Parts: sequence; C-alpha cells; structure tokens
Amino acid sequence: MTGKRSAGLLLFRESADGIEVLLGHMGGPFWARRDAGAWSLPKGEYPPEEAPMDAARREFEEELGLPPPVGPYLPLGEIRQSGGKTVTAWAVRADLDPDAVTPGTFTMEWPQGSGEIKEFPELDRVAWWPPEAAATKLVKAQAVFLTRLEDLLTEEQ
Repeated sequence: MTGKRSAGLLLFRESADGIEVLLGHMGGPFWARRDAGAWSLPKGEYPPEEAPMDAARREFEEELGLPPPVGPYLPLGEIRQSGGKTVTAWAVRADLDPDAVTPGTFTMEWPQGSGEIKEFPELDRVAWWPPEAAATKLVKAQAVFLTRLEDLLTEEQ
C-alpha cells in the first residue's frame, strides 16, 4: 500500500429540509482561523494491517469520544485528497448531540521551532450542516462524499 490512507464515517440525519451531515472543524493552530475547507468527516489514518471499516469506527470514537453508531453503513467509496492521502468513507444514519462530543487530542511543537510541545483537540467543534453548506465547509476533495450520499438515498426511495 503506497501513500497515507484514512477511513471515516459520515453521519446523516433527516431534517425538515432534507438531510444534514455531521462535520468536525479540524483542531490545531493551522485551522484556527479558517472555515471554508477546514471541516472534515470524522476520520483518521490506519496501518495496512487494519481493515478500513475497523479504522473508521475506531477513529470516530477517538475523534469524538463517543462510540460509533450502529449501522447499516452505506459505502461512499474512496477519494484522493490534494496532499495525496486516500480517504475511504461510509455514511450511517444517526443522530448525535454536538455538545456531547469529547474530542481526542494530538500534540505538536507550537510555535514551530520553539521546542515547546502543546496539546490540541483533533476537532475543535462539531456541527450538523445541510449538504449545500457542508460542501463549502469540507476539505474540497471530501465534498464528493455528499453527492454520493445523496445518490444512495435517492436510490433507496
């Protein structure tokens, strides 16, 4: 397997106007002042020996501090982000209170070159968005997951 691989879950729920999807704003100093393109589905990297679905469920719990929802899981396929990372995703119908999230953390040297290690949340906020708004918030390559989800839900009807 070449290149980094991530797997994640895209939660969706019915709303008065259609559906909404759950996205997390990426934590840490690089994303603090950004909004457009700074949101992601809960996801994370996994080693070659781990199954992508197992990684998606594990990363959901690590990033949100909540157990992953019970399926069924709808496959949304893979995308390749601009940095070269391949992301595999599944959609799952579930409701979740963003205030119940206890995000995982990561450490990094900040400011760069200072020798000081600081801890930051993986996701600094989580929110529900209608697909049109979510498309402007998401990391650009992940927006195709929204189209794939809407196509799958249309097929279900």
